Amino acid sequence: MAIFVPLLAAMRPFVGGVGLLLAVQWCSSAPPPSLLTAPKPVRALPPTTAPAVPVAPLIRALLDTAAGPARAADARLGLRAGSDVRTFYGSTFAPAWTQPTDSLNPDASAALGLLARAPAHGLRPTDYGWPRLQALRDSLRQPAGPALAEARARQQARLEVYLTDAVLRFMRDLSRGRLRPYTLSGREKAAGRAWQPALGLRAALGHGAVPATMLAGQPPNREYRELQRALAQWLTRPVPPDSGRQHEARYQQAALNLERWRWDAIADSEYLLINIPAYELQVVAHDSVLHRRPVVVGKPKTPTPTLSSAIGYFTLAPDWHVPRSIATKEILPRLKVSPGYLARNNYTLYDERGRLLDPYRINWRRVTAQNFRYVIRQSAGCENALGNIVFRFENPYSVYLHDTPTRQLFAQPERALSHGCIRLEQPMQLAALLLRRDGQPLRLPSEEECARQPRPRDVRLRRPIALHVRYATCIGENGHLRFLPDIYQRDEVIRRGLFGARR
Repeated sequence: MAIFVPLLAAMRPFVGGVGLLLAVQWCSSAPPPSLLTAPKPVRALPPTTAPAVPVAPLIRALLDTAAGPARAADARLGLRAGSDVRTFYGSTFAPAWTQPTDSLNPDASAALGLLARAPAHGLRPTDYGWPRLQALRDSLRQPAGPALAEARARQQARLEVYLTDAVLRFMRDLSRGRLRPYTLSGREKAAGRAWQPALGLRAALGHGAVPATMLAGQPPNREYRELQRALAQWLTRPVPPDSGRQHEARYQQAALNLERWRWDAIADSEYLLINIPAYELQVVAHDSVLHRRPVVVGKPKTPTPTLSSAIGYFTLAPDWHVPRSIATKEILPRLKVSPGYLARNNYTLYDERGRLLDPYRINWRRVTAQNFRYVIRQSAGCENALGNIVFRFENPYSVYLHDTPTRQLFAQPERALSHGCIRLEQPMQLAALLLRRDGQPLRLPSEEECARQPRPRDVRLRRPIALHVRYATCIGENGHLRFLPDIYQRDEVIRRGLFGARR
């Protein structure tokens, strides 16, 4: 070994750090390698990565309208909120939902999570391209080498555009309803301008506010919120065996009523609500029901219309101007038999100029519904069709909210029995409540006093109260869904529009 030491010292300048390696190898039992084939020292390098492909130009290319109208570009991509998507990305087309590592950011995860829970709002994830979004999301989770960088960026751009389109459509559907996307909501009409969901969504990015912004356009009234919460709770419960079809039918009934509320939301803080299928009037103030009473509503042949108005006054001991439809369809046939029918029921007859007429001097056999030129009025009294009080509100249907002499009708569970007007049980209680709200110390007459008071008397409210008549066949009560009869057969048209023909 001693003869090798001077040799190694002489070789060190030429072989550098290899000398020790050679010495060890030569001392082993293996033959020494040639100096010409000895391995060179290797420096550790960072792993090879593909240069990132910019995504903004790819988003721009997808949304480009230079080659044709925006409608054609949207149809090619299957976008339903194309103009809002372009507003969202502005002039930069910077990615909003994905990161440079081509993974989803927290805002995207939150948006996808809310879209997955769309059934809790009466909507379906498939309406927002859910399978396509899932496929794009999953594809970005797969590892990809440098050769796939451009394809990966294209997938990222498509996910950006499709997720933005889905979120903006979801927001507009919650605000206006899925079947009326181009009709301004009540809040938009009140504000005098169309809502711009794209701007609000863009401002929410990066602040953890995307879910709240997506839900911000929902109707604010308690009836919508209670139904939505009850539906979300109902969906968490297990479906009983062999009840799948009924469960789906119930779900669709709740969903179509959420759609109804999006069309006719209530913005007032204090109001009277009459829900026709519930046969009930509610007095609502600041999200609390202060008073509720049963009502009688119109028959299916003479339905009570839905409307929004305000009660400005009520009339005590009212007389009744008989609507022309009732006069020609119900009273005229009786007059052909006996003109004395009018006197027996406290009716008087007038011409179109308001002059009193004698019914016995008219040849009723020659009078038809087409040439009927008379006005019939029933004076105040116990048998007056309006009872002792009528609440007045402007509407184009000649509909009233009033008392009735046939009070036994309120004991019936199904009360679609009128010609379209709304009859209220114990209406004096409502009048007293409105007067207390108004700060008026007026004493209301008893029923006996009203019967003795032949002349009508108007009582005007200093503060009119909003009145809303709605048609809801499913409501939320104490966290539970309550299903009501579709007495006018109006559900199916909406259900078919939302969910298609029944299987």
